[in-house]
Amino acid sequence: MQSLPLELKILKSQLRIREWYEYWDGNVYISVSGKDSMVVYDLVKKIYPNVSAVICNTGLEWSAIVRHIKTLDDVEIIRPKMKFKEVIEKYGYPVISKEQASFIDEARNTKSEKLRKYRLEGDEKGRFKISEKWKFLVDAPFKISDKCCDVMKKKPFEIYEKETGRKPFLGVMADNSRQRAGQYLKHGGCNAFEIKRPRSNPIGFWTEQDVLKYLRDYNVGYAKDIYGEIIEENRILKMSGESNTGCWACAFGVHLEDEPNKFQKMRLREPKLHSYCINKLGMDKILDYIGIKY
Repeated sequence: MQSLPLELKILKSQLRIREWYEYWDGNVYISVSGKDSMVVYDLVKKIYPNVSAVICNTGLEWSAIVRHIKTLDDVEIIRPKMKFKEVIEKYGYPVISKEQASFIDEARNTKSEKLRKYRLEGDEKGRFKISEKWKFLVDAPFKISDKCCDVMKKKPFEIYEKETGRKPFLGVMADNSRQRAGQYLKHGGCNAFEIKRPRSNPIGFWTEQDVLKYLRDYNVGYAKDIYGEIIEENRILKMSGESNTGCWACAFGVHLEDEPNKFQKMRLREPKLHSYCINKLGMDKILDYIGIKY
């Protein structure tokens, strides 16, 4: 499905949107944040203009993202019950990846010697373990966890859905990561009706190139102050600014970035925020420990 032309993908996504809306009798909402969700927002609003958008303002969104979303129609703002500083103090810092952070957290804190050994050595094929490269983090002098996203984003939306009964449209694609590809296939595609927290990913089978082409060709608004303009190089579309945003304090994947990495860019773009992140939140000791410049 990822190889289909964009025009056909749009038709298929519109069908998934109608199926989701009708199944829940219109009691749905659009979760908005970055550029991918702006495509979903545009697709849904063109069919059902009455559907509201919702952003969870965790305090970790880039200011350009929040400014843009506040210009949209029918936007509701929800917030987590904990601040990021409280989350990292209680659970730990998000480093390397959600999977590796989870494995490290389990190896350090489990009471089960069997689980600890499993996270250090893996199964019979050497899977499901802490990477050899990152095993030294088991003895790091700070907490490490993957729980930040659950506390700061997932939980507020779960509360919102319980209070309103609404079911979400998300801008999540299998193209984003191996983990998301696995979830897309596991839950049967775009519309996951039967899982614990039902959700629709109507562009789940799109690619990054599809998103950029749609934004450009259909003149869809997005946070240009951080993403920049959509440009074309060697027939490949890309953003002149950031290609992806996410939370400004998150260190997931930063070790894979070319320099300047996200923290170095933050120092130039928002020096006060950079100073707070590095000096007040203690990201300096985290990044120094894993060998990342900031």
